[in-house]
Amino acid sequence: MRIIADFHIHSKYSRATSRDMDIPHITQWAKYKGIDVIGTGDFTHPLWLGQIKQELKEDGSGFLISKNSSLTDQCPKFILTGEISSIYTQDGKVRKIHTIIFVPDIKTAQKINDKLTGIGNLYSDGRPIIGLGAKDLAQLVLEINPDSLIIPAHAWTPWFSIFGSNSGFDSIKECYQDLAPYIYSIETGLSSDPEMNWRLSALDKIALISNSDAHSPANLGREANVFEITDSNLTYDEITGIIKSKDPKRFLYTLEFYPEEGKYHFDGHRNCGIVANPFEQKYPENLCPKCGKKLTIGVMNRVEQLADRPSGHRDEKFPESKHLVPLQEIIAESFESTTASKKVQSEYLDLVNRFNGEFNILQNLSRLELVKNINPKIVDGILRARAGNITIDPGYDGVFGKVKVFDDKIKESAKQGSLF
Repeated sequence: MRIIADFHIHSKYSRATSRDMDIPHITQWAKYKGIDVIGTGDFTHPLWLGQIKQELKEDGSGFLISKNSSLTDQCPKFILTGEISSIYTQDGKVRKIHTIIFVPDIKTAQKINDKLTGIGNLYSDGRPIIGLGAKDLAQLVLEINPDSLIIPAHAWTPWFSIFGSNSGFDSIKECYQDLAPYIYSIETGLSSDPEMNWRLSALDKIALISNSDAHSPANLGREANVFEITDSNLTYDEITGIIKSKDPKRFLYTLEFYPEEGKYHFDGHRNCGIVANPFEQKYPENLCPKCGKKLTIGVMNRVEQLADRPSGHRDEKFPESKHLVPLQEIIAESFESTTASKKVQSEYLDLVNRFNGEFNILQNLSRLELVKNINPKIVDGILRARAGNITIDPGYDGVFGKVKVFDDKIKESAKQGSLF
């Protein structure tokens, strides 16, 4: 049985997050997308954990399901996850590391919250800030329950990640020291993809997972993971076991943003509108040519700094990755409208309800099925996206890249680091 899982999301209690990020809306949009397992996100927030307890129930497998028994077979399973921001000093440098935590039950989540209550203000944000180092946080969690999983979040983001150019480390060992063997996975983040991470031999034994980090329901599943499960009795232990083992027969592939669409892919300075492909343009001392302030060093540049392999390295032991353009974006461009327009939303909901979810439409429907049932312009967009026949203005310094499906300019892949 093949399942799609998105582990890292946020609740309405996180900053800059939609008020619709509640259990009913998350459940509904996971169904629209075709997601089988969805993270709860933010279990460290006491009010959110209270809502989880109120609206979901543990099913004995390490997952939670809706208390509405009539919906159980139709709804995704929830897995308890949360993200924590550690800001601390190590080796004379300020470090800012975000960590995703997986736990197998509410009891463990509550124990972690009880421990963290004396360290940070858990009510302040769904992703709380604590003054505990990444290693110390990992030790705290694993001592409470060794079945928990510790995963560095969006590993390459400049400001808040394990490999970030501004406050990170050069290796997992440097960050976690003697606990490094307990770090089985990293999250690649929106601005990088597995292909970029394959360039680091130090990550060969690390599972590269991808998640949406969604702050609104419509963004669920913009990145996700596809697993092959042995039978219909899906469990927490099976999911974490697949991640730990990195078995390519069971961890099949990840569903990806194009990394250029991420908001930290290239170097740049947003305030001055300066964006730089590090393979083409370097500025002395990485200073903005307009204002003289430091440029934000993007993910592509940072990967290049740490890589010990050339671009294009591939090993059959690595799970594959598939790059998608979200269906709402394709529809919006087809209609020359915005994703928020009523026309686009209506068309989107009609399609995902008729064809068993967005991922099924983007990946599985044959050309004939598409042509017979869907607006020709949308079909054209889906087929262009499948073929990678797109152009992207890459993101930089907090500005998302812009994907264009209906742009027939000739793309020179070398100018994008051969990433298309």
